[in-house]
Amino acid sequence: MKYRITHITTYRYSQSVGLCQNEARLQPRNFWRQQCDYSHFDIQPQPTDFREWTDFFGNQVNYFAIQQPHTQLIVTAISEVTLFPRQNNLDLLNRMTWEQARNLLQEMPMQGQTQSQQGQSQSQLQNQEQLLEILDARQYVLDSPMISVTPELADYAQSSFQLNRALVDVVYDLMQRIYRDFTYDPSFTTIATPLSDVLKFRRGVCQDFAHLAIGCLRAYNIAARYISGYVETLPEAGQQRLVGADASHAWFSVYIPNTGWLDFDPTNNTVPLDQHITLAWGRDYADVTPLKGIAFGGGQHTLSVSVDVLRLE
Repeated sequence: MKYRITHITTYRYSQSVGLCQNEARLQPRNFWRQQCDYSHFDIQPQPTDFREWTDFFGNQVNYFAIQQPHTQLIVTAISEVTLFPRQNNLDLLNRMTWEQARNLLQEMPMQGQTQSQQGQSQSQLQNQEQLLEILDARQYVLDSPMISVTPELADYAQSSFQLNRALVDVVYDLMQRIYRDFTYDPSFTTIATPLSDVLKFRRGVCQDFAHLAIGCLRAYNIAARYISGYVETLPEAGQQRLVGADASHAWFSVYIPNTGWLDFDPTNNTVPLDQHITLAWGRDYADVTPLKGIAFGGGQHTLSVSVDVLRLE
């Protein structure tokens, strides 16, 4: 499946901005089920400095600075992506229980331990690649800037974590419960709304539901990470597709030892297959913000975002 994504971000300022510096994570990742075939940035006004690098989590970062006065900033990112969907059959996946996955993550040796200390844990792994994979996953068990484990999160998740239940079934049940229990309400939260308010009032958006699921899983020492990207939205039967009506999206992924990372979308109550395009992943939204920066001057500003996800025949 091939897609073309056009993401346009427009800032309009009430006063002139003399200098701005920005970071964009708007280039889709390359990994086993996705390949970015083409990516192009258009920035107006043209930047005086533009750099690219890969961040700690493997996401593509584009930095740019504009040093001329301006009252409007338009950032357009156009990408073409090929998706390689997998089979949607959770019953065929690793049936490791959540307790086994938790213990494996907790028992993995830290650097500096002796070979004898490592022996028991390493016997559970088939090769060095699996060892490195689990060591990497451990960072997604810890608290992060926007997700702190609380007793309330553990209490909400408890009914999903039945004894000796397969981890994939635990996560699937948690996703379904969030979908049923919470109302999608774009007017209720902002980026700064604490997770405790989302849990208390049972309202939020895709970012909040992804953070909620991750916090619930981490409360039981399960590794989970935040995914930013896009999802294709299809028009109702007989209706024309609206250009620019799609939006940025967020979901989460859980680490299943000996299988890898598996994505879940609690906003849509689905396991992503061939309609979810991944931009970046990290511990939470703060690690993968699509566009952020600082502007000197500008007074008040307005922000508008247009995203178009077009399936290419």
